[in-house]
Amino acid sequence: MLQAWLRKAALVVLATLAVPASAQPYPARPIRLVVPWAPGGSTDVLARIVAQKFNEAWGQPVLVENRPGASGNLGSDLVAKAAPDGYTLLVGSMSTHAMNGALYAKMPFRPVEDFAPVAILAYVTNVLVAHPSVKAGSVTELIAFARANPGKLNYASAGSGSTNHLSAALFEKMAGITMTHVPYKGGAPAVVDLVSGQVDVFFTGSTNVLAHVKSGKLKLFGVTEAVRARVLPEVPTVGETLPGYEMAVWYGMFAPAGTPAELVGRLNAEANRIMQLPDVNARLAPLGAEAAVRSVAEFARILRADEAKWSRIIRETGARAE
Repeated sequence: MLQAWLRKAALVVLATLAVPASAQPYPARPIRLVVPWAPGGSTDVLARIVAQKFNEAWGQPVLVENRPGASGNLGSDLVAKAAPDGYTLLVGSMSTHAMNGALYAKMPFRPVEDFAPVAILAYVTNVLVAHPSVKAGSVTELIAFARANPGKLNYASAGSGSTNHLSAALFEKMAGITMTHVPYKGGAPAVVDLVSGQVDVFFTGSTNVLAHVKSGKLKLFGVTEAVRARVLPEVPTVGETLPGYEMAVWYGMFAPAGTPAELVGRLNAEANRIMQLPDVNARLAPLGAEAAVRSVAEFARILRADEAKWSRIIRETGARAE
């Protein structure tokens, strides 16, 4: 009798030990959240906000790991090749997943196919600004001036293939105008020359220029998103003058392709909950960012649409990564 009981107990223990790790409640160990840019930038700040909230909710450390290089490609590639188990995630952006595939002749990963889109976390408010010397007071007048003076207006960018460059290239194409591109090695020197009048126009993140707008050193014409920004409700969109124009820069969370749909859905629900928290929104405001709430299916649709749109524009403009 005792021997039979011992055999039964042993079988129970063996069966427990045989349960695969994947059957353990998620998360059962620390999560790695890769940021493919250097510490201190807006993407890094956003990732650390999300990591803190995940940790508070799930009781497991969420470790932010910065892997900068090649315009986000190095860190993104690390996640693309990671195990699809939910323990290695990426905070990427529209540029890494909708633009880099067309900007780089050789890519170490496929920006759409090699990832499972989890959630759009936030949109960055981007604006169209100009030096006060530009003879225009609105998007309509800016387009009219550019049409009457082909090539006279010049626009700054943070480099060939940057979102600044492609925002302006799309604007030129849709408005039927020609401006002169002046690329810089980053956004900061571009702002300096814009304020001093060395260049005329700049498409950029609102936080880079709003102080200069308030002081009268720059003119603000519009925001580049499809709808007016909550932080600038009185400022029209460029699309209100140029129907269909949109440059919506988003930050998103990704998992490796093949991550189970149930796990992706759980991550999406938690990310959406976090992005609606009042304290999170208060911390996003200084970044010029607005929280987003999208389903997995919505994010996947937006990703595919943006990749097709910007790949086409990049081919048409001939832009290449520097």
